[in-house]
Amino acid sequence: MTTMPAQPTTNGAAAPAAPRPGEPLLEVTNLVKHFPVRGGVFNRVVGRVHAVNGVSLTVSRGEILGVVGESGCGKSTLGKLVIRLIEPTSGSIKFAGREITGLGHAEMMPFRRKMQIVFQDPYSSLNPRMTVRAMLREAMLFHGVVEKSAVDDRIDQIIQTVGLRPDAAAKFPHEFSGGQRQRLGIARALALKPEFIVADEPVSALDVSIQAQVLNLMMGLKEEFGLTLLFISHDLKVVEHFCDRVMVMYLGFVVEEIACDRLHNDDNSIGALHPYSQALLGANPIDDPDDRRPLTVLQGDVPSPYDLPRGCPFAGRCPKVMDRCRQEMPPLVERPSPAGGPPHRVACWVV
Repeated sequence: MTTMPAQPTTNGAAAPAAPRPGEPLLEVTNLVKHFPVRGGVFNRVVGRVHAVNGVSLTVSRGEILGVVGESGCGKSTLGKLVIRLIEPTSGSIKFAGREITGLGHAEMMPFRRKMQIVFQDPYSSLNPRMTVRAMLREAMLFHGVVEKSAVDDRIDQIIQTVGLRPDAAAKFPHEFSGGQRQRLGIARALALKPEFIVADEPVSALDVSIQAQVLNLMMGLKEEFGLTLLFISHDLKVVEHFCDRVMVMYLGFVVEEIACDRLHNDDNSIGALHPYSQALLGANPIDDPDDRRPLTVLQGDVPSPYDLPRGCPFAGRCPKVMDRCRQEMPPLVERPSPAGGPPHRVACWVV
């Protein structure tokens, strides 16, 4: 891929180059994160939690990539890794064609402004001692997004953009409802004019009616500002509606990646192939009350990330398991997909 030369900034660090249309904005290769477990008298490392295990992904400019899976599968850890909130154990992260994995604090600052996150719990991620205006002003002045004289006008504009009343700027986080606080989290991310946003289960703690409002808001902002999103959720129904592609994770591994419009098995699609993806689809609520299809229920428990099983991580719960599944880890292989469409990758010996 041909990249544009980075432009120097006032602090001497290289600013991320603006990607051209059609080029990948985020490229992740073999990303691994292991958390050490300490114990004993001398607090030595006695083991490791394998949170993310060799994940590779690409997100193009203007695209929304969904990441789904059960709690504890490594979704949130992956989201924090790709924007360097936590450091990876190994692997490569490229943003706008620039390798950012080994960059220091000063070198990362131009990228911090362009890579933002909306956290799952908006209340715990907002400073309870700061008003909305003070919170947004601090971020914008620190990164030099606008001139100091124009900060207040920019704050008022952002508050209006996310659908809050003008007097919200003078209030503290505890004075808002859950849905309003999530809008504040989105406003804080938008304040720095980012190109890429990690949305870490932004609607999981909200009522269904509020979920729809927040999702519609995010979709409108994505179109208005040309944003690229990594959308993390445990709800495949939401991801199917909101995202362009979906990546299914299990125990820190990617087991399938497929376009959202090809998830279901119909005349135009072969549908999701991995047994775990099919189980997630089978667990979705059915819109038609007269449709009495059986509910998919997986047997057994998720293996411990502290002691990964040999072979396929899903083998212990898979209804289609073979002997080979228990012995060898299946590779993530690209399957045939419509001409010009996004790739369909699946890691399963059965398919």
